[in-house]
Amino acid sequence: MEAVAEGLWGLADEFEKKGEIGKAVKCLEAICQSHASFLPIVEVKTRLRIATILLRHSHNVNHAKSHLERSQLLLNSIPSCFDLKCRTYSLLSQCYHLVGAIPPQKQILYKALHLTSAAAPDVSAKLWCCNFNSQLANALIIEGDYQNSISTLESGYVSATQICYPELQMFFVASILHVRLLMQWDDQTANEVERALQRCNQVWETMPSDRRAHCMGLLFYNELLHIFYRLRVSDYKNAVKHVDKLDAAMRQDSKSRGQLTRFTTTTTTSAGNDSLEPTYFGNAKRALQDKLFLAPPPINGEWLPKSAVYALVDLMIIIFGRPKGNFKECDKRIQSGIHIIKEELIRLGITDDVREVDLQHSAIWMAGVYLMLLMQFLENKVAVELTRSEFLEAQEALMQMKNWFIRFPTILQACESIIEMLRGQYSHSVGCYNEAAFHYVEAAKITESKSMQIMCQAYAAISYFCIGDAESSSQALDLIGPVYRMKDSFVGVREEASILFAYGLLLMKQQDLQEARNRLAKGLQIAHVQMGNLQLVSQYLTILGNLALALHDTGQAREILRSSLTLAKKLSDIPTQIWVLSVLTGLFQQLGERGNQMENDEYRRKKFDELQSRLADTRSSIYHIELIDKVKLQVQQFHEIDMKRTIADESMRVNLDIPESVGLSTPMPVPSSSRLVDLDTGRRGKRKL
Repeated sequence: MEAVAEGLWGLADEFEKKGEIGKAVKCLEAICQSHASFLPIVEVKTRLRIATILLRHSHNVNHAKSHLERSQLLLNSIPSCFDLKCRTYSLLSQCYHLVGAIPPQKQILYKALHLTSAAAPDVSAKLWCCNFNSQLANALIIEGDYQNSISTLESGYVSATQICYPELQMFFVASILHVRLLMQWDDQTANEVERALQRCNQVWETMPSDRRAHCMGLLFYNELLHIFYRLRVSDYKNAVKHVDKLDAAMRQDSKSRGQLTRFTTTTTTSAGNDSLEPTYFGNAKRALQDKLFLAPPPINGEWLPKSAVYALVDLMIIIFGRPKGNFKECDKRIQSGIHIIKEELIRLGITDDVREVDLQHSAIWMAGVYLMLLMQFLENKVAVELTRSEFLEAQEALMQMKNWFIRFPTILQACESIIEMLRGQYSHSVGCYNEAAFHYVEAAKITESKSMQIMCQAYAAISYFCIGDAESSSQALDLIGPVYRMKDSFVGVREEASILFAYGLLLMKQQDLQEARNRLAKGLQIAHVQMGNLQLVSQYLTILGNLALALHDTGQAREILRSSLTLAKKLSDIPTQIWVLSVLTGLFQQLGERGNQMENDEYRRKKFDELQSRLADTRSSIYHIELIDKVKLQVQQFHEIDMKRTIADESMRVNLDIPESVGLSTPMPVPSSSRLVDLDTGRRGKRKL
């Protein structure tokens, strides 16, 4: 009978290679269903093979789980077979993970860890211990038990250290950083995050350079975590070097067609010695060059598929390039990222007519990763298009965001506040200030992010200033005053820059010009030195130039305004150009420079006409009213399948806390800038930064 089993195993291998998965499974199930008596170990190996094939090539997780549960029962009566037991526990744990059965997953992992602790402390046992600790940490994170998750990862690190395996050591310290950085960070844990970061650096540097060269998955994982950390502490300049390093690695990897080397051991394809492909990250079988392994067998896990990691790198380049006006590169990366993501969504079965209710449970998590990335790209596209006054393009991207959210409201629940905020940005950009204030306030109500609440309150205040009446100014004061008083407690500089800008406008309305100048100068320093945001610098310069003119410092006003105009032209920021040109016209009028005044005003009228033409096209669009309408998004929540566990799985969530993913307002031109008290804030337009 052994020969019969060997023959069917070989035949199943041939069918799998040809892609005839159904036939491969039938060959193997013939052994399990046979009336002839096979040895229990033969049946165990066969069922393991069936489960592996099902998980690699299908969404039939429950079928795979049944085979593994039967294998576990058979193995209970066999005193040896350590490796087979570990393989069974590992795959069964992954099945429980995919169906959202976390309690039984934890139970099987504790059983597996007990097995490894009782075994001889050799390399194989320690490797399996690393595997089980990794999966257990993931399960604990899903339940929100971050502290025990970190303790479990520390246990894995100890096992990796005992067998002198630097790649595994790096895997565990990076995972600990991930938990502390993206899930557990608050004022009390900031020092722990910093220590975890330094620990990653130390372990990475101790790895021999030739071994680091083969750890592309760890390289991308580590560098992205460093970028996220720099974003969280608003250290944008030091984040850039990590972005450049990733971009270079991505280009090199693409150039070499991804011929990555596995860390150490080689595997065969026999049923008894098959390397188990983890199923955390979707079930599509991917070629070796399409993987970014984080750790060696028996883990082999990816943080995210290579396509998602590459999309993240593109996104990082956009995030850092957009505030500097590198729109050509941003356009290329946005197009590339969206193309990658849509291809992956199709691979997951997400076509135009698919909604949340249609998704297989095992595909929900990976679908969520790609859908969230897609929304990040579209959000940045809206920002770019609003900056350069391409309102129709912004409309289209924002409508795409809205439609994706309506189709996948549970998966994309965190995007609801972003969409409301962007509706506010759009409304303000086209001069609909009442509607803009409404959407900003709604976004602040929806979001749980303190940072975004502060930003949206600042934007809403500026929209109220632009309305211009006494009631609206009072509403703006009610928003800005409390936030300004707590500005010293802000974590990030972008919040402070936003509040200083809005508070400066408030002081100008109150005719406290010198204090406004001081606050705006501080905001300018933040925008230039710490953020490197050219558009925000241009806006600060324009309002400071206006203030200098009002304070009769014409020399400084001329210098500042010329710098602002140069930046606004670089950014194709038409409203800011018009605003600067209007202030310059007032300057030339005050100085009696009739020629410069006429030339400048003629150019201003040209840009103004261009802007009005674009606005007219925008307001005639079928989407315009739908986007500005003072009505919240209405969606039907997804109840048919329990998605709470999947969506709440924060173990590998993409929590970017992206800086400048939302914009800031700039006042529009005024009829006369010679008297600051007469600033017509009702004509100010808001631009994306």
